[in-house]
Amino acid sequence: MREWMVERRARTKQLIELGGLVVKAGLVDLTDDDRTTLYGAFIAIARKLEGEDRDQVLALWKRSGKRAFEAEAEQQKHIASRSHEDSRQ
Repeated sequence: MREWMVERRARTKQLIELGGLVVKAGLVDLTDDDRTTLYGAFIAIARKLEGEDRDQVLALWKRSGKRAFEAEAEQQKHIASRSHEDSRQ
C-alpha cells in the first residue's frame, strides 16, 4: 500500500475517533448539533490551553477523562455480567 494511503487512513481513523469523543461527551446533543457552537467551544478550549495555567488545566481534564473512561468501562463490565447471568437462566 502506498505511503500516502496509509497516512490518509490513519488521519481518517483519528478524525473518526475525535468525532466519537465529541459525541461521547454529549456535546452534540447539548448543542443540538450546532457546528458553530461546537467550533466556538473548541476555540475557547484552545485559548484556555494558551494561558499560564495550561499544565493545571491539562492535568484536571486528563483526570476527569480518565475517570469517565474508567466509569464507562465498569458500567460495560456490569452490563456484560448481567447479560451473561440472564443468558444462563
